[in-house]
Amino acid sequence: MTQSREYDLIVIGAGSGGVRLARMSASYGARVAVVESRYLGGTCVNVGCVPKKLLVYGASIHEALEDAAGYGWTVQSSDRQFSWKTLRQNKDKEINRLNGIYGRLLESAGVTLIEGSAAISGANEVTVGDTVYQTQRIVIATGSWPYIPDIAGKEHIVSSNEMFYLDTLPAKAVVWGGGYIAVEFASILSGLGVDTTLVYRGELFLRGFDEDVRTTVAQELTKKGINLLFNTTVEAVDATDAGGYVVQLSDGETLETGLIMAATGRRPLTEGLGLEAVGVATAENGAIQVDNAFQTSVPTIYALGDVIGTPQLTPVAINQAMVLARNLFDSGSGVMDYEYIPTAVFCHPNIGTVGMTEDEAREAYGELRIYRTQFRPMKHTLSGRDERTMMKLIVDDDSDRVVGAHMVGPDAGEIIQGIAVALKAGATKAIFDSTVGIHPTSAEEFVTMREAVQ
Repeated sequence: MTQSREYDLIVIGAGSGGVRLARMSASYGARVAVVESRYLGGTCVNVGCVPKKLLVYGASIHEALEDAAGYGWTVQSSDRQFSWKTLRQNKDKEINRLNGIYGRLLESAGVTLIEGSAAISGANEVTVGDTVYQTQRIVIATGSWPYIPDIAGKEHIVSSNEMFYLDTLPAKAVVWGGGYIAVEFASILSGLGVDTTLVYRGELFLRGFDEDVRTTVAQELTKKGINLLFNTTVEAVDATDAGGYVVQLSDGETLETGLIMAATGRRPLTEGLGLEAVGVATAENGAIQVDNAFQTSVPTIYALGDVIGTPQLTPVAINQAMVLARNLFDSGSGVMDYEYIPTAVFCHPNIGTVGMTEDEAREAYGELRIYRTQFRPMKHTLSGRDERTMMKLIVDDDSDRVVGAHMVGPDAGEIIQGIAVALKAGATKAIFDSTVGIHPTSAEEFVTMREAVQ
């Protein structure tokens, strides 16, 4: 072993949260190093939200070509060709560009990048390979990793990580799971021309989302030809001589497919860190336990992001990092505010949501007023596509405050971001009603819903 220089902070993990923490801490004068064993930018940049959104754009073009005729464009179906190889290669170029940006950001901030796998060998000590680094504080920002249940034929199943690097697209695919990752990849595959089946053990997917969102998305995905199998799960996968797979389902049925992807959850990535040896406490699900200051059971060791079990969203990790950097090196005393965090699901059509679901609001408040509308987006009045948009506001009747806003439809994420500002500021329904809409847009419906439906 060799001894290396001492740091004020060593961050384990160069994802969005870890990089933001390192850069901000360095800007406050701290001597900072980041240890990374895979790729700069973490899950989001490499095998998460960024490449996924690029694939979503690629899949959406399929429908745009079909919709063109209603607007006078002649696009012959016989001339349409899609190259998965081209999309994948162009996606890879963009990810490589972002990797370089992250590296330059660390370098320009004066942060030392240490490549390799880190192990915490003491309360103030991190070992990477044969080198031991001394540090005043350690922050674990290693994120999460896809989890695939241990079933027969597990070796034939791919996770979301591998989906971005497939050599070819199959004619048929099975997506196993009911969370947002499963729904997004089912939409991507179907949009790229793959005959897609989604298998989920529950009665309806997207558990935790508002009920109207869940039912609307199920209706719209069915219209787009995605086969939704609920109250069913995968029990085994067998390879065939023809190079495909047979999926054994819990109801006794089988599915023949060229690909099976599991989106069956993500677990905190802590393997090999040596947490138990140094006394860092973890929860039953493996998440590192922290207090409101992100401090673990070892006073000099902190953690943030997916690894602590908070909402698995890149902006959450980034905001946690900013709070922690200020608290550690700039005399701050803030805490992370988890109220009214907006999120989007990039299926077709998109989901955008912020605040409480109707069920959550009924538990938290007394009387509610529910405002809901469904309509065909203006674009499809000429395209002829049978797609509906749903918007919903949940209002605490006593205070008139809007406590939840939900949307299924084109650009839902773009629209809900602005609505989130209003909810964060405590906007009442009266304020929504007095706001002038932008016409003609779908977004104006959020300020023109006047009659409560219940």
